[in-house]
Amino acid sequence: MIDTDALFARLPALGSVRVLVVGDVMLDRYVYGAVERISPEAPIPVLRVERESAMLGGAGNVARNLAALGAQTIFATVAGGDAAGHEIAGLLGEERAIEAQLVIEQGRVSTVKNRFVGGAQQLLRADRELAAPLSATARQNLLARVGPSLSECDVVILSDYGKGVLADGVARDIIGAARDAGRAVIVDPKGRDYGVYAGATALTPNRLELADATGMPTGSDGEVEAAARALIARLGLDHVLATRGAQGLSLVRADGTALHVPARSVEVFDVSGAGDTVIATFAAALGGGLAADDAALLANVAAAVVVAKLGTATCSLAELARGLLGSGGADPHASKVADLARLRDEVARWRQAGLKVGFTNGCFDLLHPGHVSLMRQARAACDRLVVGLNSDDSVRRLKGAGRPVNGETARATVLASLADVDLVTVFAEDTPLALIEAVRPDVLIKGADYTRETVVGADLVEGWGGRVVLARLAEGHSTTATIRRMGGG
Repeated sequence: MIDTDALFARLPALGSVRVLVVGDVMLDRYVYGAVERISPEAPIPVLRVERESAMLGGAGNVARNLAALGAQTIFATVAGGDAAGHEIAGLLGEERAIEAQLVIEQGRVSTVKNRFVGGAQQLLRADRELAAPLSATARQNLLARVGPSLSECDVVILSDYGKGVLADGVARDIIGAARDAGRAVIVDPKGRDYGVYAGATALTPNRLELADATGMPTGSDGEVEAAARALIARLGLDHVLATRGAQGLSLVRADGTALHVPARSVEVFDVSGAGDTVIATFAAALGGGLAADDAALLANVAAAVVVAKLGTATCSLAELARGLLGSGGADPHASKVADLARLRDEVARWRQAGLKVGFTNGCFDLLHPGHVSLMRQARAACDRLVVGLNSDDSVRRLKGAGRPVNGETARATVLASLADVDLVTVFAEDTPLALIEAVRPDVLIKGADYTRETVVGADLVEGWGGRVVLARLAEGHSTTATIRRMGGG
């Protein structure tokens, strides 16, 4: 049984941890578009490109996940002097929460993964890479950056993607130096020869990697335990944290005991980078003084967060907290009430999945059938519906003293209970204009008592290609009239 309250109370410890990440950085590039026809040249879909994005991948995604959790992050890596390497350097420069120790090796080919996505479906991945050990100079420069950072960090992560940054004994040298400095080393391994990671604190292979490295089956809990124990005995590890996809993850300890954590039931959009999130969360929790069991439980929650997103994603500390509380019997509708930061994240995720976003707003003081009808019509015009809710102060300015009858928390909770509503966000201004600019909805919905000219934000929405929908009114329903009847009898 998970002690959710105790784990929740320890979450702030993740923000006080200083983590050193060393490994293979890569550029993850996404090309999004729509597929509307098949090519006449070959039986393949034609992707009509709508937008592109690029982000740090590989060990860079581990660093991004640590930063999202609030951990103080140092990232040491090597990139080529090519165009992709310069783009990686630029992206690192934008990550203000990451202290980058980037070595540029001229002549090295930077790893790039190009993913082509039609709607929510990945159609093709095209990689450009040349896996090779570091040059003598690049190796020396990297280790020169790692050395001083060891004394500053609480825990070290080696993120090995097999591209060469940790090859030829670099991993061994860092593990030895870290252990001499009394620092835990968590490794995401690659390849079959795990002997290069001897002396590490923990390894985080996936189920297939564990089978490949040990030559043992890993289909059942018992088989995973046996393979992990063999690895622990051979390499002198404290733990093996094996990720098992839909089966969750398994933590096997040096004393032979094990913890099997089932995967959380979520709508899976993309498993890209989930292993990066697991090792980042596990290491940050260990560095923050949490027990390995608790660290594994948190890593499992974080993994559920990122697989529900499209693309190489991160899990923030706030998302980790919400995910954790979601397992403890919290109000299921509370998760639909979002602050602005979470609203932006959710809307971005919906857009990546090719979903049409709608927006409506109001005071919604006493919810009546007219409001329910509005929400039903609004949801029919889009795939996901965001409702902007006037704060209590905003309602008082608009409606006068004595309003609202119900506070903003109660009003938000009631709105969130409607199946047609996907997110509710409270805004303090008199109009939802700033919120509309943040959401950039594809559809803006208001009641037919408005005209297109009187709908706040209509010009903005139409300006970026969206549309305004005026929903028909359910006659005979009014909050003001209801309050008048309640007061006057």
